[in-house]
Amino acid sequence: MKFIATDVDDSPQKLQQMIALQMEKPGFAIERYFYRSHVAYEQELDRLIFRSWLFAGHVSEIPENGDYLLFEVGEDCIIICRDQAGEVRALHNICRHRGARVCEKQTGNRKTFVCPYHGWVYNTDGSLKAARDMDLLEGFDPADYSLKPVRLNLFMGLIFINCDPAAEDFLPALENIRAPLGAYDLDHAKVAHKQTYSVDANWKLCLENYLECYHCASSHREYARRHTLRELEENVAHINAAMLARAEEVTGVKDIGKEHRKLYLDADIFGGCVSHQRYGLYQGYQTGSQDGKPVAPLMGNMRGYDGGVGDYQMGPASFMLNYPDHCVLYRFIPRGITQTDMQLVWFVNGDAAEGVDYDTDKVTWLWKYTTKEDEYIILRNSEGVNSRFFEPGPYQPEFEEVSIDFIAWYLEGLKNAPAIQP
Repeated sequence: MKFIATDVDDSPQKLQQMIALQMEKPGFAIERYFYRSHVAYEQELDRLIFRSWLFAGHVSEIPENGDYLLFEVGEDCIIICRDQAGEVRALHNICRHRGARVCEKQTGNRKTFVCPYHGWVYNTDGSLKAARDMDLLEGFDPADYSLKPVRLNLFMGLIFINCDPAAEDFLPALENIRAPLGAYDLDHAKVAHKQTYSVDANWKLCLENYLECYHCASSHREYARRHTLRELEENVAHINAAMLARAEEVTGVKDIGKEHRKLYLDADIFGGCVSHQRYGLYQGYQTGSQDGKPVAPLMGNMRGYDGGVGDYQMGPASFMLNYPDHCVLYRFIPRGITQTDMQLVWFVNGDAAEGVDYDTDKVTWLWKYTTKEDEYIILRNSEGVNSRFFEPGPYQPEFEEVSIDFIAWYLEGLKNAPAIQP
């Protein structure tokens, strides 16, 4: 279902009517309208996505002054760069003259960003360096025409951005997971592999799929063979309790099992979800590999394998699953009403050498396999919910609890949250 026809009766008023009707059915999946409406999609970008904290990259991807990468969201593009003074910055990739993008390649190194249209030149800190012949315009001041900055927070090497100039700082909320996340020393980790899956489905279908493990037992046999999250908590409580009892001693990390949950409407700030839980792997599995054995050196401060895995959420659409020897980050980004970028980033110890200390194929095997399964079921889901005969059913209260939280935040945000002010 890559293409969706425009609803000629759609309008902001209809969107609000549909929100009101959906709010009368808490705990139920949302109507097909929300996956098909062009009005809803534009409002989602303005009121939710561009006002939330989004993972944009890792410091190891821009190690040298002038290094940059591009982060694309919807129709927009943001430059993540390390300027000539070594500061990490985020800049809108839009020339202040006529709007052309000043940077085209996805990654690279630049001393300046030059607009290909009329040749305006920007420094890597965003300041306007040269605007040919604009001195003929009375009162023209280059200081008034820097590339527009984007809010940026750095946390343990992870780069988060927020396009809302008035957004509250994300760092105080993230401090709540410093102890367990710090075990992996992500500041000094390296990206072993990064891959983007472009899925022909609405972003909410991709995100909702990740938020629940109700489908894990039926759709992800390899994942389910290793991870206790596939089961109701009461069925695996003894496994998790045993793992948590030994976790600090085995890993050498104090508070590695410390839980925290502030998601969606319960988050400390808008678009600033933060959570962590540590759950067990089944016996015989030390990590998320094909044979359950280590595939890379231990991460950061980890000193052993406790049979557990750290599960994190940072922002509404960014997640990490951290094994003792490698970490996997998931990011879900809307690119159109029927297109989503699902990006995976695998991290290993910063001192590990590819081909010596780890084999990239072994590190990435499980989550490449699982993501292809996800892509298949998401596409089937998309085809079904776009049917005029689709009638939403109730969420499973334990497995799909976070999905319920997300939908409540989604509806409340479209109803009440202000649109971003450029």
